[in-house]
Amino acid sequence: MAPRKKRNTKGAAIAQAILEQYQPQTKEDMQEAIKDIFGPMFEAMLQGEMDSHLGYAANDHGYKDTDNRRNGYISKNVKTAYGEIPVDVPRDRQATFEPQVIPKRTRDVSGIEDKVMSMYARGMSQRDIADTIEDIYGFEISHETISSITDRVIETAEEWQNRPLKKFYTFLFVDCLYVSIRKEMETKSCAVYVILGYDVNGIKDILGLWIGEAEGKHYWMQIFDEIKARGVEDVLFISMDGVSGLEEGARSIFKDVTVQRCIVHLIRNSVKYIPSKDYKAYTAQLKKVYGAASLKAAEAEFERFKQAWGQYPGAVDVWVRNWKYVEQLFNYGSAVRKVMYTTNAIESVNSSFRKVTKKGSFPSEDAVRKALYLRITELYKKWNGRPVSNWAMVRNQLSMDDKIQARLLKYENY
Repeated sequence: MAPRKKRNTKGAAIAQAILEQYQPQTKEDMQEAIKDIFGPMFEAMLQGEMDSHLGYAANDHGYKDTDNRRNGYISKNVKTAYGEIPVDVPRDRQATFEPQVIPKRTRDVSGIEDKVMSMYARGMSQRDIADTIEDIYGFEISHETISSITDRVIETAEEWQNRPLKKFYTFLFVDCLYVSIRKEMETKSCAVYVILGYDVNGIKDILGLWIGEAEGKHYWMQIFDEIKARGVEDVLFISMDGVSGLEEGARSIFKDVTVQRCIVHLIRNSVKYIPSKDYKAYTAQLKKVYGAASLKAAEAEFERFKQAWGQYPGAVDVWVRNWKYVEQLFNYGSAVRKVMYTTNAIESVNSSFRKVTKKGSFPSEDAVRKALYLRITELYKKWNGRPVSNWAMVRNQLSMDDKIQARLLKYENY
């Protein structure tokens, strides 16, 4: 038997990324996923090439060094390895524009998709893009042209970041991840603030990305102000970790919101006071507290917990100080508690982001935004506009509270 041929590692990585993010079930599903990604990419790159060719952007109303102007588009179907993709190619009045991404009279670009995917997945540094473009087309490309091409992606990301939001969200999950960005001849660790929301129908949406020096309550205040300005009128629950002052800041913007501390974070904060040999027993008894069937049962289990672990006052004190966050869970049904008690939902999103950010430091904040925005579009495809698991039960349990039901019905159509 002949030995198995060794797979190309780059191709295998791309295939795995597509399978993880899109979860295609058929060949047709795979083709549609690829089409959705590469059609807009080709058009954005073509627009960037036109900017570089003319020497000014489409929205530049200042003085021009040339009489040449844009002259609409010509639509063409481009054949790829995954089927035909419709692409609008920009034109200029003097007909001197020679696109490089899809050259004139070219209708077959099959074979370059994996390389374009590689370019975006690398983290979008200019050096990586230049190397990949040269690999694809066999010619060098200037930094100005690269900037024009990639800036088109920034424009799309900025439109997404500034889009109007829904008026009402049942749950918001807030968290930060950290990325390395090269600034002023040194590499700095910067916080990327992320908000994941569930709307009244349980549909997931990422409300935005914000980059700051470090996580803090004042920056979160600005973010809450921004999402309110973008249309958010009311929020039922915000699940968060233990950033000091974040709770007060959230309530100052959304006065009726219930802020829930993440139980998993409280466990992490308290377990540092426990010897490693006792971790398993400690966490098992804690689960009996926050996983109890009723508040009365939780209070009884908490008393037993305090007696059993009183020799570690630091660990017990974490729960005494934060007992109100455990207590308020039992104002709601078990399905609602399962959603609100942890920030695992947004930590899953950040885990997806780290597949991009772990590659190393980024040359700029724009490079971070481009890489994460691409990942977000893939998450949207994966979620496919479906409500989160068991949402019908969550909705029914929320409606049992008359005040919450009134708020839900007010925004049911949004």
